[in-house]
This record gives sequence, structure tokens and C-alpha cells, in this order.
Amino acid sequence: MNFTSFLIYCFIITFTPGPTNIVILSTVHNLGTKKAMHFTYGATIAFGLLLVISAILNTVLLTILPKILIVMKILGSCYMFYLAYRIYKMDTSKPAVHQSGTFMSGFLMQFLNPKVVLFTMTVIPSFILPFYISKSAVTAGVIVITVIGFMAFTTWVLFGTIFKKFLLRYNKSANVIMALLLAYSAFMLWI
Repeated sequence: MNFTSFLIYCFIITFTPGPTNIVILSTVHNLGTKKAMHFTYGATIAFGLLLVISAILNTVLLTILPKILIVMKILGSCYMFYLAYRIYKMDTSKPAVHQSGTFMSGFLMQFLNPKVVLFTMTVIPSFILPFYISKSAVTAGVIVITVIGFMAFTTWVLFGTIFKKFLLRYNKSANVIMALLLAYSAFMLWI
């Protein structure tokens, strides 16, 4: 496994602005850090749960249909190129949606967030299952990705104001760099 590409992919997807991170930013500004952390805990638990579901589903699919791995790898890399394009075109100056800042709202949002659902369904078969199939290795991968997600969410809570100002000020440059790194990760899946 290309561990560098795996980490780049996980960090870019979890740290770049998306529905969850924008709602966290909005919650910090509208309701404060404590409410944003409640939302973050719910989002993290759901993120980890989605990764577990993905690991189980993809492991079963791999056992039943061994050729499914190449299909998932193709879908994963296509999705990463699509996200790179979307990040390149992203406009973070639009206002975020107001949320209630509860554990349950953070938890439920992850199941409705297409970025998170697609990420969790592609990261395991793209980066872990081609190289590791043992339960302990897949579990370790799920834990590492969940921790990265939690780090991203808490970063948005703790530095939300700074990131918002930075992204508004250097929006295009930040998006170009993230898009290029994401495209690089997709390319490295095949090397």
C-alpha cells in the first residue's frame, strides 16, 4: 500500500470544506465551541460507523466476488478525480447552513452527507483491501481513518474562524493545491 497516498487522500477529504466541516464552522460561529464539539462527537461516531459498515460490506463483496476489487478501485479513483474537480471549483464564500449543534444532528448528518458516504465506501477497497485482508489490519485502517476524521472535525472547531478567513482570502490557491494533491492520490492508486 502506498501509505503516503492513503494519508493524503484521508487528510484532503476530511480537512477540506464539505457539508460537515461547514456546519461545524457555522455552529462554532452561531452557538459556540461547546455545541460544536457535541456535533463533532456525533459526526465522528457516525463516520467511524460508516467505515465499519464499509469494511464489512467490502470484505464480504471481496470474498464473494474477488473481481469486485478492481471495480471499486476504478470507482474510487474516479470519485477522487471528481472531488479534485469539485474542490478546484469550490466557493467557500457562500454562507453555511445553520444547525442545532447536537450530538444527534452531527451523527445523522454523516449518513446524509454524500461526501462522507462515498469516501467511506471507497477508501477501504481502494487503499486497504488490495493489500490487507485480516480483520486486525482492516480494523486498524478503520481506526486510523476515524482518528483522522476526528482530527479534521476538531480542527474546524478550534480554528474555524481562522480557516474561514484564510479560505475566503486565499480561496482559489488553497483549492488548487488541495485539488492537485487529491488528483495525485487518485493517480497513485494505480502505481
